[in-house]
Formats: sequence, C-alpha cells, structure tokens
Amino acid sequence: MELIPHIIDGKEIESRDGGEFETVDPWTRQAFARVALGTAEDAGLAVEAARRAFDRGPWPRMGFAERGAALHRLADLIDEHRDELALADTRDMGKPISDSTSKDVPRSAMNFRFFADHARLSAGEALPMDSGHHAYTRYEPAGVVSAIAPWNFPLMLESWKVAPALAWGNTVVLKPAEGTPTSATLLARLALEAGIPPGVFNVVHGFGPDSAGEALTKDPRVDRITFTGESTTGRVLSRAAAANLTPVSLELGGKGANLVFADADLESAVRWSIQAIFSNAGQVCLAGSRIYVQREVYAEFLDRFCAAAEALVIGDPKDRRTQVGPLSSGEHYQKVRSYVEGVPAEGGIMRTGGFGDGWVVRPTVITDVPADARVCREEIFGPVVVVAPFDTEAEAVSSANATPYGLNAMVFTENLSRAHRVAAALRAGTVWTNCFFIRDLRAPFGGVGDSGVGREGGNFSRDFFTEPKAVVMELR
Repeated sequence: MELIPHIIDGKEIESRDGGEFETVDPWTRQAFARVALGTAEDAGLAVEAARRAFDRGPWPRMGFAERGAALHRLADLIDEHRDELALADTRDMGKPISDSTSKDVPRSAMNFRFFADHARLSAGEALPMDSGHHAYTRYEPAGVVSAIAPWNFPLMLESWKVAPALAWGNTVVLKPAEGTPTSATLLARLALEAGIPPGVFNVVHGFGPDSAGEALTKDPRVDRITFTGESTTGRVLSRAAAANLTPVSLELGGKGANLVFADADLESAVRWSIQAIFSNAGQVCLAGSRIYVQREVYAEFLDRFCAAAEALVIGDPKDRRTQVGPLSSGEHYQKVRSYVEGVPAEGGIMRTGGFGDGWVVRPTVITDVPADARVCREEIFGPVVVVAPFDTEAEAVSSANATPYGLNAMVFTENLSRAHRVAAALRAGTVWTNCFFIRDLRAPFGGVGDSGVGREGGNFSRDFFTEPKAVVMELR
C-alpha cells in the first residue's frame, strides 16, 4: 500500500519514530493506504518550520497581490486535479463521488479565490480625531496557525481554514482527521507547486489525545487555533489553549431544527429537508435532524418526506448514481446504529429506514418520540431524523430553541413577516429560509452554546487570523 506522508517544511517525510496507521475505505471496509502516524515530536517539527517561515520567510512580508496570485494558482491546480481530490475524499470517508466532484472540490477552490481577493480588497478604518491627531487601523498576520479539520468534509473544511490564514500572511500547520488524511497531503503538494514557500503550509497526520493533535493545541509557538469537530473535543482543546492564552475559533456540533409552517411550499420544503438531513449520509454538523411541521400539513409532509427518503439511491460511493453511501467508519456506524436501535424503548416509531449492508444506515425517519428522547437531544451525525407536529409559531420556536446547540436552523414559510420574526427568535448562528446550505462567504459562520466559539467568514476571518493594530499620529 502507498504511504501518505507528512509534509513539513516543503518535504514529504515519514514520522520520526517510523509509526504508521492504515486508512480504510468505508465501502469495502478494507485498508488501502498507510499513513504516517505523527507524534508530538512530528507536530513540533511542523510548528518549528511554520514559526521559521513566519519569522524569517517572505510570505508574511509579501503584498496582498503577490500572496493572492499564489493562492489563485493553487485554486487553479485544485480545479485541474478535481478528480484525484474528489476520489481521495470519497475513498477516505464514503462521500458520494458526485458530491465530491461537483460540490466539495469546486467549493474548496472557491475558498482560496475568495479569501485571496477578500484580503486584497479589505479596507482598514481611517479615524479622524478632533484633537489634531489621526488614527487608522492595520490588520497584520497573527503568526502560526494550528488548523484541525474534521472528517466529514475533508478538503472543503481544510480549505475553509487554510485559505484565510494564508491570505492574511500567516503560516499553517494542518492536522486532518485521522480517518481522512489523503486530500490534505494532496493539497499541500499542490500548494508547493503553486509557489507557496516551504514551511508556510505544513501537514501532520495523527490522532488527537496524546498525539499530534494535542501537541498542536499546547505548543506556545502557536498563535491561533482553528478547530471543527465535536463539542466535547472543543472543550478539551479550549482548556489546552487557555494555558498559553491562545485565541481559538471552534465550530462544533449541531442539532439543527427545521420549521415547516402550514403556508410553506411543501414540494420545496421536502426537497430541501431531504438534502438537509440525508446528504453526506447525515454526517453534517448543519444537518436538519429535528423537523417540526405545523399540524395542518403534518401528515402530508410526512408522507411526501418518507417517500422521498425511500427513493434515494444507496450504494457504492464511487458510483455516480449513488446518493447515500456508508458511514465513515465501523466505530461511527455502531454509534449511529445504537440510536436507531434505541427508538422503540423510547416509544418512537420508525416510519422508514434501518440498516443496509456493511456500514450503511438507510435514510431513517422517526416520529412519536418524547422531546427528551436521546434522538431528539443528542447529535447523531447520521441519516436519522425526528419529525414532530406543532400548533403555534411560539411552540415551534420554543421547540427549536430547546437544545444546548445553536449552529443553524431552517424556516419554511411563504409569510414574509413570519420569516423575519422567526429568524430573529431562533437561537442559531445561521438561519436559512426556504433553502439550506446556501452560503455567502462574507457572512459570519459559527454557532452559539455547545455549537462553538467565534465566527469565521469575510471580515470575521480577517479579525481572527490577524492582530488588529491602531496607529495614532499627531498632525503638524
């Protein structure tokens, strides 16, 4: 099997102690590659390279146009290597190849183009003062960034972290999730080909606790930590970062609510709701895993929704006809399976779904469970959704907000006043109205409560990945 190496200071290297682990294709359930198993020593070498590149290298000292040109070249190379990158994510985590090819890779290229341009065009503030002085602001790169990415959208979420950090002149050490290492190494190779200097973008593979991931959160040479993953890990990371007062950006779990009012366009609501919970086999932090439907249309919505769920094509994710593939790992499959198997004991009814071959969980729709059931409260991270009726707008908002999470929500209604009113009342970082997962990269992205700390996107990424500075001058 091929070896997927670290990339540190522009070189492809194995772990210092020779450690390796295997990455497994979730469809075949067979290992297909060996991966360098990073230790704290390997992570330290990567941070050292990034520190040296930031303190003495050209990247932070380039103009925005020069850095941006390199990032645009990288985006072009991502497009040119679309099929290779798409297959890497599909083989690593079971994502349907049609999604990897048409959504994830193009969006990753877009992230680099957007942040390259945003950094170049971003404006500071001029602050005239009455006292014969003048103030203005500068946004200077923060330094070394530890970027720890999740396994559900490997390349896309790696680029979401790496692109703004590089665009603002930082250097980066990326640790991809251990189950999805391939696209990160491919991306680092392309970055070098694009002319990004050695040491500016490094990749270290490995695990979290007592491994490379933990080391990257504790190293005092790191100036920023950006993490996407589960809420429990986010708490651990925050405690580690606090020892060095390292600023963190945490995009954590979700338990998204989806409110369908009686005046909604039901065809559209069903189509978006299917996408919101069953795309990527439900392995989406933004998944609309709780659907609340106004009682007048509850039965009709449920019938249409179940029929649409049953029509989804399940199979080999490398087949372009497949819409739902396997879950990412055997461990994760067992976790999701335990939620589904526990539904009868909680009084729920499984309207459709269940288990397929291997690590497949079929699109599963559950009704009639109490609000305190595990499937209603906890993030399942699989193709499992609870559907429940409501009577009033106030009841719908109350049910949606009855969660420690607050990443996102959806509202389906043709009443403009209600759309604005409910969006304002929902406790969530993003509210989609009559759609799902439509993004403007200038807008803030993040959550409240157990869904995270901070926001990224547009100026929010600028503020996190830079040290804003005030300059005050006396005018003579």
